[in-house]
Amino acid sequence: MTLKVGFIGIGVMGKPMAKNILGAGYSLFVNDVNELAVQELVAEGVKRVQSPRELAQEVDVVITMLPNGGIVEQVLLGEQGIFAGAKPGFAIIDMSSVAPTFTQKMAKLAMEQQIDYIDAPVSGGVKGATEGTLTIMVGGEKEPVERYQALLEVMGKKIYHVGKVGAGDAVKIVNNLLLGVNMAAAAEAFVFGTKLGLDPKVLLEIISVSSGNSYALAAKMPNFVFKGQFEAGFAIDLQFKDLELAVQTAKEARVPMMLTNVAQQVFEQARAAGLGREDISAVIKPLEDLLNIKVRV
Repeated sequence: MTLKVGFIGIGVMGKPMAKNILGAGYSLFVNDVNELAVQELVAEGVKRVQSPRELAQEVDVVITMLPNGGIVEQVLLGEQGIFAGAKPGFAIIDMSSVAPTFTQKMAKLAMEQQIDYIDAPVSGGVKGATEGTLTIMVGGEKEPVERYQALLEVMGKKIYHVGKVGAGDAVKIVNNLLLGVNMAAAAEAFVFGTKLGLDPKVLLEIISVSSGNSYALAAKMPNFVFKGQFEAGFAIDLQFKDLELAVQTAKEARVPMMLTNVAQQVFEQARAAGLGREDISAVIKPLEDLLNIKVRV
């Protein structure tokens, strides 16, 4: 019997992920507020339903790929939520980036209804989502994780089962903490270098084979900053949210986060400048404006 899969959250990342599921031969159902994306998928053979509750009644497993925990909670709870339509044996795979404590709370509610709950946040951006090469960090019990391994492999190339429910979200928080700090540092460094009269292209070439290299520098400088093209690959608003998750989780764990707090303020400055929907590389713009410098090639 073909596994029936539901998907909620067909945005920039979710839509190509859903297309990969459909292309792998799964029977796919969607419910989403993004009407244009829904229509595009329906034209390709996806079935639409009118509510998360109805979606849960139609499928074996629902994948959620949503911007934050508040929206995930809205989709799960209430009279028209997933929990209201789910039966014992049903499964939820939440691929959103949310706090581990939130995931554990939802998983406890799911367990009371004999529903399996897996957290599986991703890394790899739109390119990875489109090509099906995402890195997926999975938290959950061994049996349901193994049961849906093949489904996860349709969306990701590297699947890591990192522990119990919430562990996937914890790994994602740590990863995105480093991305945010590294991006803020790369922006500052390249404005500094440009101010000193250095050619940004030469600077990138040297640092890329030196100890200052990072993913943020290698991916964002040549592809976004140098071109002056800041259309969102990973939006500043989302990176700020992930840093906030790290800061709040660290407070609960009583872990000082001095660099993360500073990086968060760099992203807050960019948001205050109206750059929230642009790519994270746009954090360089306020510093460029302050010094009347453009880091372009």
